[in-house]
Amino acid sequence: MKHLLIIQGHPSRTSFCQALADSYEAGARSAGAEVRRINLCDLQFDPILHFGNRGAQPLESDLLQAQHAIAWAQHLVFVYPNWWGSMPALLKGFFDRTLLPGFAYKYRPDSALWDKLLSGRSAHLLVPMDTPSWYYRWIWQRPGHNQMKHTILGYCGIKVTRISEFAPLHGSRPAQRDQWLAAAQRLGAALI
Repeated sequence: MKHLLIIQGHPSRTSFCQALADSYEAGARSAGAEVRRINLCDLQFDPILHFGNRGAQPLESDLLQAQHAIAWAQHLVFVYPNWWGSMPALLKGFFDRTLLPGFAYKYRPDSALWDKLLSGRSAHLLVPMDTPSWYYRWIWQRPGHNQMKHTILGYCGIKVTRISEFAPLHGSRPAQRDQWLAAAQRLGAALI
């Protein structure tokens, strides 16, 4: 049985991201996965890393629980909108506060290299966006996807195995959104 953690990064409880996460979760549960879920909109934490990694900033209870869930997970699913080419500030703040040295990575003494402490985990990104997929890829070169894949998750050892875009969301009709929700459920059932 696969340990699956879904992290829903939209700050609203009534977003399309919430519906995508629900659909993916339903599919994963139907396939027998053991699922845990974090809705960032429900957490209580300061998203600002006030001192960088130089100062002590105690983790709130919700963030400690999130770290335990990340450590437990074999596969992580991140569901978040693409805003300004990347993720919402709430999700970035969550990463800043949880993926800390000693938990997610560790610098090596007298070296520019680091150890990836979350290695062995995989991730899938579900990203609704208003920008058409072709434009985001060929004109803007997928900056938010690259950030997630390489400089956040990859930096910690989590391998992004798939990125699913749902676009363009702006102007989409209910029938299209229903198709996207059904696709998310199929992805969850396939555990990818």
